[in-house]
Amino acid sequence: MSSSAYVHQQSNSNRTWLLMLSFIGLVIGIGFVFSQVFGNPVILYGAIAFSIVMNVVSYWFSHKIAIKSSGAKPADEKEYRELHNMVENLAITAGIPKPAVYIIPDQVPNAFATGRNKEKAAVAVTLGLLQLLDRAELEGVLAHELGHIQNNDMLVSTMAVVLAGFVSLLADFFLRSTLFGGMRGSDSGRGGGVLILVGFGLAVIAPIFGALLRLAVSRSREYLADTSGALLTRYPEGLATALEKINTVGSQMGPMKNAHSATAHLYIANPFGARIGKTFSSLFATHPPADERVRRLRDMDM
Repeated sequence: MSSSAYVHQQSNSNRTWLLMLSFIGLVIGIGFVFSQVFGNPVILYGAIAFSIVMNVVSYWFSHKIAIKSSGAKPADEKEYRELHNMVENLAITAGIPKPAVYIIPDQVPNAFATGRNKEKAAVAVTLGLLQLLDRAELEGVLAHELGHIQNNDMLVSTMAVVLAGFVSLLADFFLRSTLFGGMRGSDSGRGGGVLILVGFGLAVIAPIFGALLRLAVSRSREYLADTSGALLTRYPEGLATALEKINTVGSQMGPMKNAHSATAHLYIANPFGARIGKTFSSLFATHPPADERVRRLRDMDM
């Protein structure tokens, strides 16, 4: 393994801790504000407990949440024997345990990897991807996803899904509780005003927090996974051609059925298809330009 890969793995470990501490700080800060407004320290203790529990949940179960949110189902070993064989052979080459294999019932070509570590990893591919790509191209995509597993990308990426989602839920909760009569009688004075401010503040912070998480995950991980995948197969052209097909067909077909902004960064290509240019700034894009990824792959000297 190259020194740059070790540096990337250490960087991911640091990002995981930063992500967890940032979430704890945000929730405790909210709890502190409410404990001061209502003069009840129990609120602060509850916020501390909640932030710790959510970090534990995101660490141990975020990969299961990501799989569930995508609508993926376990790939039957008899029906998808060739797919299982390809994943197993690539895993042996990569020196990692074979990840669980899932099928996403969606015609838009795409794939992602998730998991807490190499021993608890999973790879999910859409039906559209299996139908679109030939063997060499599919092997390139699978090698890319195993590259994420090799590089320990999955934990921080998948935890971001859960923690960013809960910030959005907190914002929605506070806004609904104030705008739709959550505060009543004597509680509608100073406390109600604070709830409104916190609610609108979280509504502003939530998308920024999500964008910062995507930047923390970093688009550079896609370039590194592309390189790792090409080194596994020794055939960069397979992944390059696959990326071209996925980008072209995905843009024509539109977003995936279960596409979410919180999980978009997990996929090999943006699951929103052609909408990416209209709804997201390139600064906060979850993926580097497909043309640049293809160019880098074809410039590799194997």
